[in-house]
Amino acid sequence: MNLKRHSFEECNQEMGICGISDSREQLPLKKPIEIYFFIDPLCHDCWTIEPIIKKFQIEYGHYFKVRILLAGKLSYWNAFNRSLKKKNKHETQLDPTMCCAGKVELNKMDINPYNAYIAVKAAELQGPHAGLRFLRKLREALFLRKCNVTDEAILKQCSKEAGLDVDIFLDDLHSKTATKALQCDIQTTSEMDVESVPSLVFFNGNSEEAGIKISGHYPYHIYVQLLEDMLGFTPERASHPNLEAFLCHYGFLATSEIATVLDKSPEEVERSLKSLMLQQKVEAVPFKYGTFWKWIA
Repeated sequence: MNLKRHSFEECNQEMGICGISDSREQLPLKKPIEIYFFIDPLCHDCWTIEPIIKKFQIEYGHYFKVRILLAGKLSYWNAFNRSLKKKNKHETQLDPTMCCAGKVELNKMDINPYNAYIAVKAAELQGPHAGLRFLRKLREALFLRKCNVTDEAILKQCSKEAGLDVDIFLDDLHSKTATKALQCDIQTTSEMDVESVPSLVFFNGNSEEAGIKISGHYPYHIYVQLLEDMLGFTPERASHPNLEAFLCHYGFLATSEIATVLDKSPEEVERSLKSLMLQQKVEAVPFKYGTFWKWIA
């Protein structure tokens, strides 16, 4: 399939991730690879792939820039409520790579998926980092607290937790600018024939070659191998941040998430985190299928 690259401004979608690596100054300034990352805020697979994407960005983000797009079609969203009422197949499935509060039964919520999509685009109008923080808080509300994240009151709370200007967010939620931004994502989704999420499309910024699309959730080494194939050489892996810097940067992370990114066993991570807890630097927040850790220092 001939996947064509779209032009977009460099906006450092990595949320400053490369900034936590001490070796960043020795790494190439120009990023030769562009990655389009298609997601759905309500998709459990897009939640469970987060640790893999974090790890990929921390170790090799100096070779690529990422643009997050919301994949979907308005016709699908309009039919979503009717479909949920008829079926029970839309329950999220448990996945050991990212803990949650159990199955989220979307069919039992009064869901309007469009509201979640437009909210993410509204948050992004306050900057790419703000958009990523909001997306994370929205997912936490859905997968950890089982909130209806298409309800405006919940979206308002997520914007507050993400550190957004809440009044501006609420205005943008109903703005033509947010609608236009979402329409651009929809158009790109259609043009690249993205039919499932999560999907990543890799482009080599130094050539006019067609992009390579990979859909689904794969072992970490697959993404690294694809990056190596596109670069034409073995990329240099950046050093990991230490545990405190990593947790301080994100503020709220799961044990399994930290273990995946830092290449440690969950047991080793928990021992270190309990030590930090005794130092009153972190707080444990248990959920049904795992523990999150909140930075409080």
